[in-house]
Amino acid sequence: MEFEEAKHKFITTWGSLGSLWGINKAMAQIHALLLISPDPLSMEDIMEELHISRGNTSMNLRQLIDWGIVFKENKIGERKEYFTSEKDVQELARQIAKERSRRELQPTIKVLKEVSSIKTDGSKKSKELITQTKALHDLASNLDTFMNTIVNREQNWMTKTLLKLMK
Repeated sequence: MEFEEAKHKFITTWGSLGSLWGINKAMAQIHALLLISPDPLSMEDIMEELHISRGNTSMNLRQLIDWGIVFKENKIGERKEYFTSEKDVQELARQIAKERSRRELQPTIKVLKEVSSIKTDGSKKSKELITQTKALHDLASNLDTFMNTIVNREQNWMTKTLLKLMK
């Protein structure tokens, strides 16, 4: 496989995987391109490489910056903005876990707590709702605590722990 084919395959695959960690395909493809680019890229470079519009590129770059995995860089003497990705894959995983917790788990935990705290009317249905939502609340809270433990540990610890879990 030649370089261009391998690059295209990686960007396409990473774009498809993006939905698994809560982002759209174009956003994941932009991230993939920046991840494998040795030098920062301008918005025009990204648009040309991925064949996407300025608006789509701009919107997705802003979201990647909000996720904390893409950064703006300025080059001396240049008016254009350039963008680069977090290159440390362990730090990237930590940041994604942190953002998923903030954006998905924590709001879900809040809703589950609220729903499981209703007063029962004594019916079988309300008791079951409370039982199941409390169980889901506990599960989600434990998962969030586990993710926060991993996110807040040093990188070396995370790698060793994940490797142990996979064996």
